[in-house]
Amino acid sequence: MKELKKINLCGKEVFPLFEGGRGVNVSNGETAGAWAKEDCVGTFSGVFPDIKDENGVVKSPEILTKSRLDRHWEMMDKAVDGCVSQAQIAYEKANGHGLINMNVLWELADSQYLIKNVLEKAKGTINGIVSGAGLPIKLAELTSHFGVFYYPIVSSGRALQILIKRGYDKFKEYMGGVVYEDPWFAGGHCGFSNNDEVSKPQSPYEKVVEIRKVLNANGLNNVPIIIAGGVWSLSDWQDYIDNPEVGEVGFQFGTRPLLTQESPISNVWKKLLKSLNLGDVVIQDFSPTGFLSSAIKNTLLTKLFDRTENQVAFSKEKTEEFCEPVPYSQNVTYYVRKEDMKTVNEQFRKGHTAMSVTPDNTLIFMDIDEKMQNMEDIKECCGCLSACKFSSWTTHSPNYTTGKLPDLRSFCIRKSLIEVGHKGNVLNNILFSGKNAYKFKTDPLFNKANLPTVKELIEAIRLGQ
Repeated sequence: MKELKKINLCGKEVFPLFEGGRGVNVSNGETAGAWAKEDCVGTFSGVFPDIKDENGVVKSPEILTKSRLDRHWEMMDKAVDGCVSQAQIAYEKANGHGLINMNVLWELADSQYLIKNVLEKAKGTINGIVSGAGLPIKLAELTSHFGVFYYPIVSSGRALQILIKRGYDKFKEYMGGVVYEDPWFAGGHCGFSNNDEVSKPQSPYEKVVEIRKVLNANGLNNVPIIIAGGVWSLSDWQDYIDNPEVGEVGFQFGTRPLLTQESPISNVWKKLLKSLNLGDVVIQDFSPTGFLSSAIKNTLLTKLFDRTENQVAFSKEKTEEFCEPVPYSQNVTYYVRKEDMKTVNEQFRKGHTAMSVTPDNTLIFMDIDEKMQNMEDIKECCGCLSACKFSSWTTHSPNYTTGKLPDLRSFCIRKSLIEVGHKGNVLNNILFSGKNAYKFKTDPLFNKANLPTVKELIEAIRLGQ
């Protein structure tokens, strides 16, 4: 097997092995510090991280204010404090080794505010900012102001070229790398381009070569491409190492590090990962971000699939087409097509007697408790996304609303990720995961009495295991 040698990254010699960002409380200061300590690149998530208080206790911040706008800014300021706290934990654990990156969902509400304030307060502890899920156009300008490197996540050379033309060309010296994230195999939000067919996975090789051509054409020949999404073993990626078409290359591991001793996810979650089969991870469009995402199919996703598949069109007025009345709980009558009454009656027989109107003028069905919980979640919204289809929050409007109805074919992503991270409820919350998670079941590294440490995982990765 070809040896993956150290490279000069951001002015430091490190192995080009990256920890994935992995969202709320899944990659944190402890995991990032453990990766950096092995002369690799650790990454903690900048999305709603836990905070270490004055007594050294790490806990999830509670939002106490009442109005949605006040809750939003309380959440953002506590997120800044959490990021600074996690950066310090990682920095101390790394003990001068490797690099520490922070991953930020670009479509997080006020993501630029978060990055700016974290870098001001965490000087010297963060080496790079990784960002995707949307085009992070201002990322280069933001990070370079602090002498911090940036890593845009893209799924095509075209996306990278857009970023370069719209500002990155002015801050080339701080481009640490470009993350190519395979949308068919990555966990979490998937960056499909308009030309991609979700049902037809493509080999990443051509896209990686396309990105290299864009980099070279813009004088960025030495900038490494970090391959992410579906990376399990380096033995699967030998054609990419020491390949002049690909150039300098690194690899990001997101799914495999979930089962390490340092991983903060619950034992229930870890046990579930070891039981998965091929096909248990699915790509779906339930995320309130509007992006497709990859997650383990559980009770939550099953309900959302059922809710979406059994929605019916309606009219508020009786017409020749929409002629069958459906009684509504608020004494409002909706009319559906005659052929859709079978679906309506079937949903009612299942106890899904609470209905909701979607932004697409369809009716969806759920039980009363589910609808009441959804209404409560919307009431407790903190405005965590730049635009949320579940709560109708947006930062792009003077009155902070999309002007659309809340879409109950989605869910509160912030609440769900925090609950699964801290309470271990793996059935009724979103479990983002890469497509290769089924490999845990047969990977000998995870079939021992004890889970491997990050150090042991990295040693296995370097050996091609």
